[in-house]
Amino acid sequence: MSTDVPTPRTATSTDDWSTQESPTVRTPPQSLDAEQAVLGTLMSSTGATLRYFAETLDTGITAEEYYRPAHATIHRAILALHQAGADAVDVLTVTDELTRRGELVKVGGPLYLHACVQAVPTPANGPDYAEIVRAKAYRRMAIAAAQQILQYAYSEEGDEGDVRSMVEQHLTAIVAGMPGLTEAPPRVGGNLYLDFVAELEEIQNGRQVGIPYGLSDLDVVTSGMRPGNVTVIAAQSGVGKSTLALNAGVAAAKSGAQVMFSSLEMSATELMQKIAAAEGLIPLHHLTRQGGLSGEGWKTIERLGRELFSTLPMRVHRPDSAALHEIESAARACARGDGLDVLVVDYLQLVEVETANRNSNREQAVAAVSRGLKNLSVHLDCHVIALSQVNDDGKLRESRAIKNDASVVIKIERPEMDEAESSRAGEVDLVIEKNRFGPRATLTVGAQLHYSLFKDMAA
Repeated sequence: MSTDVPTPRTATSTDDWSTQESPTVRTPPQSLDAEQAVLGTLMSSTGATLRYFAETLDTGITAEEYYRPAHATIHRAILALHQAGADAVDVLTVTDELTRRGELVKVGGPLYLHACVQAVPTPANGPDYAEIVRAKAYRRMAIAAAQQILQYAYSEEGDEGDVRSMVEQHLTAIVAGMPGLTEAPPRVGGNLYLDFVAELEEIQNGRQVGIPYGLSDLDVVTSGMRPGNVTVIAAQSGVGKSTLALNAGVAAAKSGAQVMFSSLEMSATELMQKIAAAEGLIPLHHLTRQGGLSGEGWKTIERLGRELFSTLPMRVHRPDSAALHEIESAARACARGDGLDVLVVDYLQLVEVETANRNSNREQAVAAVSRGLKNLSVHLDCHVIALSQVNDDGKLRESRAIKNDASVVIKIERPEMDEAESSRAGEVDLVIEKNRFGPRATLTVGAQLHYSLFKDMAA
């Protein structure tokens, strides 16, 4: 929820608006005492009063709802400690976190943090203080929206339809952002039952429920990709986990799903080469060396541009850094735009996340990434495909948290890699080690890796 209140633009015409006296400058609605009390509650709830910490956060308060920027900074530090599983969130740990971020001085130092704790009448009322802060922020948002509507109306830009659309958008945002509008969860006998029956009919009639992976047996066993869930594709290096994930992303996009492929390993050009190879049945090495593409190959590339790439609802994201928050930010931008149905992250062990504990080990860091992607799938109502490395012993690296957060875990095994003269050359086993939507199974598919392609065996 934005707390910035835009200043009305100065009119240059001689209409009534420009000749009116400037309105008295008013201080936007805010309660610094309540803001201090919220932060103090969060930094003093320990032991028997620890539940007040959770109850205060359960109000939905966010850093953006504080009027004073320093308070927003402190809230973010507290939240980072909490999300990282810190043993304690108090003045000392928050001071350390703000110091690590280089933000301690600008918030007033340790003395100000102690002042916030001392400003709390009673931690039991933390949720009430938070609701005061949220209510003030809501009023500021309403003021900002009203001023933007006023500015647009006076500008005489657009037509009546544009004005109506803008007003509707702002009013919708204001109503949706109103504090205290959280509804009780639905009863099983109402819409939940009707939705359940509707999906059951889809399943029983053989229609696809989830978004397709693009491999028939895999779609049958898992019922496809579903919003709010995570699929982990695991394999040793060079086995084809990126290829399988890219094939699945393209298949999902061809079905109409909005897809974002975030790669920490390959450039956008490399991903485009792989898609073109798979969709045009062009040997990948023809696309990566000088003079490798024939005249027919160029015709295929032109056809793919016209018939596939121009309409495929798929975005390729190459992060500037390996930070999780950068992937999350790009995913939210997609969700705000055309929407986001499937997010592919290649791969888990390369993603970095801020941890409150400097001494945290690699397994804890990967667990934080896994949990972050799971939360993102729920918040954005999309399906996440997360790729993971496998150790030499065939087990997922830092596997405990990854398996816990995933709904489906698929391990790729290529028999021919262990046996030079294997009778199963060109075959790959997809070992489904976890499946919340069906049985565990081992599925065999064809591997045409020179095309960057996995195919059904029947094909």
